[in-house]
Amino acid sequence: MNQALVLDFGGVITRTLFETHDITEAELGLAPGTLTWRGPFDPDSDPLWRDMQAGRICERDYWLARTREVGRQVGETWERMETLVTRARGADPASAIRPEAVAAIDAAKAAGCRLAILSNELDLFYGRELRRRVDVLRHFDCIIDATYTGILKPDPRAYALCVEQLGVPAAACVFVDDQQRNVDGALRAGMRGVWFDIVRPATCYRRALKMLGVPLPAAL
Repeated sequence: MNQALVLDFGGVITRTLFETHDITEAELGLAPGTLTWRGPFDPDSDPLWRDMQAGRICERDYWLARTREVGRQVGETWERMETLVTRARGADPASAIRPEAVAAIDAAKAAGCRLAILSNELDLFYGRELRRRVDVLRHFDCIIDATYTGILKPDPRAYALCVEQLGVPAAACVFVDDQQRNVDGALRAGMRGVWFDIVRPATCYRRALKMLGVPLPAAL
C-alpha cells in the first residue's frame, strides 16, 4: 500500500512568527523587543493565544488581530494576514523553512511516499507567490488550501479532499499539525496523526517517518 506524509504548512514546514520576532523587527524597523507575544512559547503572557486555544476565537481571528496590531506599530493599516507574513519574512521567505522539514520531506519522497500539504490558510497568510519562491513546495503531489476550498480543518471534508487527491486510503496517511484539534480531526477521518510540538521539530518528524517506515535521515 502506498503511504503518504500529509503536513500542515505554517509552524510545521515553516518556523512560526513567534520564533522570528528578531527578523520581523529588523525587517519592519521596529526596536528589538517590540514584539512580545509568544503564543505557545509563553502562553501565560499571551491571553489572545489562550483564547484561541480555548476555542473562544479561531486561528484566523488570532492572526488578523496580530496583523492589525503590528500594522499600527509601523504606522500603517493592515487588514490582510498576508501583509504581516510577507513583510515579516522580507526578501527571503525560504529562510523560514525548517531544515528538519526539508530533511523529512526528502526522506519520505526518496522512500516512495506521496506528499501533501493540508492547510487552512497557505495562500491567505503567505501569498500565492510563495509557491514559486520556496523550492521544497515543488516536491508535493497536492496542496489542499482552505483559502480556496473554504473547508477548514478539522472539518472531515478537508481530510476527505486530501485523501481523494492523493489517491491512497486514509489509513495510509500520516498527518502532522501543530494544532491538536486538527490532529484529532485527522484521527477521526481514519488517518494516523502526529501533534507537532514546535519546540521539538526533529522529534516530531522522526516520529512521523517511523510511522511510515521511512529510514531516518542523518539530519534528524
